[in-house]
Amino acid sequence: MIYLFDSNIVLHYVRQSDLMRNIERDFDPFGLGNESWLCVVSKGELRSIAIQNQWGKTRRHRLEELMGDFYPADIFSEETIDCYAEIDAFSQNKLPGKLLGMTSRNMGKNDLWIAAVAHILGAKLLTSDSDFDHLEGVYLDLVKINV
Repeated sequence: MIYLFDSNIVLHYVRQSDLMRNIERDFDPFGLGNESWLCVVSKGELRSIAIQNQWGKTRRHRLEELMGDFYPADIFSEETIDCYAEIDAFSQNKLPGKLLGMTSRNMGKNDLWIAAVAHILGAKLLTSDSDFDHLEGVYLDLVKINV
């Protein structure tokens, strides 16, 4: 199974929270036969969180080590860029031939990149955000983790 981690889930891994232990138990994302990916956009978000919250050396080191355990997913392919554009248009209910079926959904630009990467990888997106809910079954295989 291929998993793409949203930034909020990685934070639980840094904290080594109960939620992290539940994910490990239920999905075993780093186990044999599974692949765990992290989008470069999430790496930027996580480093920004570390700076803004003035994390100490130990916690930053743990974050960097953890990020090294993932396959890195970049955003530079034309396929990913096109997917970003399509998901953004779909979320704004302005994609010809593919209706959202509800009022438009404003997504953060980072979340759009993460969604595009998950779609291109064919990955299950592990998140605790509701920002991706409208993409479930259309662009994403979403695994919503309740905090």
